Amino acid sequence: MLKCGCGQNHSAAEHASAATATAASPARDPQAYSNDFLEAALVKALFPQDALRRRFLHAVGKRTAMAAISSVLPVASLQAMAQEKKAVLEKPNLKVGFIPITCATPLIMAHPLGLYQKEGLNVELVKTAGWGLIRDKMLSREHDASHFLSPMPLAMSLGLGSPAASMHVASIQNTNGQAITLHIKHKANRDPKNWKGFKLGIPFEYSIHNFLLRYYLAEHGIRPDTDVQLKLVAPSQMVAELKAGNIDGFLGPEPFNQRAVFDGTGFIHLLTKDIWDGHPCCAFGTSTEFIQKNPNTFAALYRAVINASVLASQPGAREQVVKAIAPAPYLNQPEELLTQVMTGKFSDGLGNNRSVPDRVLFDPMPWQSMAVWMLTQMKRWGYLKGEVNYPQIAEKVFMLTDAKKQMAASGWRPPEGAYRTHRIMGKTFDPAKPDDYLRSFAINNMA
Repeated sequence: MLKCGCGQNHSAAEHASAATATAASPARDPQAYSNDFLEAALVKALFPQDALRRRFLHAVGKRTAMAAISSVLPVASLQAMAQEKKAVLEKPNLKVGFIPITCATPLIMAHPLGLYQKEGLNVELVKTAGWGLIRDKMLSREHDASHFLSPMPLAMSLGLGSPAASMHVASIQNTNGQAITLHIKHKANRDPKNWKGFKLGIPFEYSIHNFLLRYYLAEHGIRPDTDVQLKLVAPSQMVAELKAGNIDGFLGPEPFNQRAVFDGTGFIHLLTKDIWDGHPCCAFGTSTEFIQKNPNTFAALYRAVINASVLASQPGAREQVVKAIAPAPYLNQPEELLTQVMTGKFSDGLGNNRSVPDRVLFDPMPWQSMAVWMLTQMKRWGYLKGEVNYPQIAEKVFMLTDAKKQMAASGWRPPEGAYRTHRIMGKTFDPAKPDDYLRSFAINNMA
């Protein structure tokens, strides 16, 4: 058969016949065409061999195939993000929960800077008292999306501490940016080996704070569940609890470590970047249900948060960031206090004026290796039982591909890969060998 002028293996007559039929049919919706293109690309990526792909589609049908793929990939959000023109927003009026801490900086600053409005969204930022309430309001659908502690969507998806509900980490809100702060009376007692009997505050069980503090204590021979008492304390109450003598210290978010120094109540014993430099803390995320019902809205919200993260990461932008997040509707903290946190030029309460430019960072990439590490710690300390399919859970909950796409769409070059090795207190974590990593610890609560 002679090739048609279009280059395909059909005759010119067949091409003309097909063109006539197409012209006689209703005009195709460009968005539907784009969606079909993306679906075809996903199937081809998963089944690169033509014969295998045809057998798969013939066996299960296109609808069943896409349903199966959608169970592990947020296809609807990918389709919405693929549109060059802004799509109609399914739900332009949104409630987004946040805890008033510096970890929520990108989510917060997107509001006064007009980044939500630019995307056609009317976002109400709802200041929320504690992490348990954040979780409950997401489960009850009172909030459409939320500021999360990065382990929370993993725990919620697995039904740990609450009924199971599929959640996603769309982006990391901040890395580093936490500290271990002790009461001023402990200035001469800074060796963790001597902390048996201490009461130490953490903001939530499924938090990087809990996992980093447990790791730090165990590395110094202290068993977190028997040698000390770990007490759940809302971030806003940490300094008051320290001042009242109800806790000896806390591993918590900013600005409350600096606030304890500011008030003369405590001192900064250790920045968490000295435990794990580049560790994740908080995240922005939402439910699978919200993404599936509102893909265009989710894509717009995602763009606003990613753009805010990139802006917050720019050198020299920190003073402007402070002015955006300090007012009463947001953090309600003095600019002087927040500037010490954001610029890394601070007093530590021990008589030192320190300069740590990377005290807090805003890299939005939700590395799936970070999720695997969190899952290992959930298993290490008895929160997660039995066999764990680490990569399957990490890849379902942490939306790395989408984050990279939005970063690229904002004009920034996203990093490559999905898994990284991480170094925590001198020990390398290889996400490909999570069980070997767990077996390397002498202190744990595994059955």
